Amino acid sequence: MKIDVQVDAKGLACPMPIVRGKKALDAMQSGQFMELFATDKGALNDFQAWVKSSKNEWVSHEEKDGVHRFVIKKG
Repeated sequence: MKIDVQVDAKGLACPMPIVRGKKALDAMQSGQFMELFATDKGALNDFQAWVKSSKNEWVSHEEKDGVHRFVIKKG
């Protein structure tokens, strides 16, 4: 899997990680992959709900040392 766009939303509070992620995805082509990093404690629940309500695909999530890493495929 090739990451096409990286978004650093570390240190930003809700809803900014979602806003930054949506803005990045809107500029991408269908089938491309976005990697987003966030430290907001609600980021996991926020991203799960947002991706579920969109045409995008949840690829993966991992957390290390309080930093969430999401990979989303543009639908």
